Amino acid sequence: MIRLVEPTTRVAVEVTFLRMDEAPKERAPALPPGLEVERLFPRCSVPHYRHLYAEVGNDYVWWLRRTLTDRELDQILDDRAISISVLRDAEGEIGFYELDRRSWPVINLAYFGLMGRGIGLGVGMPFLHHAIATAWGENCAALTVNTCTADHPRALPNYVRAGFRKLRTVREEWPVPDRLGLPIPDRLKI
Repeated sequence: MIRLVEPTTRVAVEVTFLRMDEAPKERAPALPPGLEVERLFPRCSVPHYRHLYAEVGNDYVWWLRRTLTDRELDQILDDRAISISVLRDAEGEIGFYELDRRSWPVINLAYFGLMGRGIGLGVGMPFLHHAIATAWGENCAALTVNTCTADHPRALPNYVRAGFRKLRTVREEWPVPDRLGLPIPDRLKI
């Protein structure tokens, strides 16, 4: 069989893995008035998820889930251990987070972010605390998250400020498929 190799752009990032071993003791900042978080129940549809993932992750080289087929993504979203919650204002969705319980009793904050129009409104930290409170409200043993140098520059400091501690940082190289059309910053290209 002939295997075709698709064109990619090689990207190098530093990935920082973080963990929280107990629920924060301080009271979480409240969401500003007019905002609400909704868990998509019983699950998020594939088209809706693709929209959220693209809107939040486009400028941060979120590529991996874009390479999945609809069937592969549907299997992930159909897993009861996965939940998607969206942040809304009067105009619609401005962010989402994904909690992954497949390594229970550890929950992973698999994806977290705001859409462009949600950035700079002061909602990121309250929304992050909502995700953290949701996970700890399920009596998990620990909460994990990772971020990388392709993410928003405030991601890592915000995770640390919210109570996560750094475990390790590793260099990863990604073959990002060119067909995705993602804007890849020159600083990340190999």
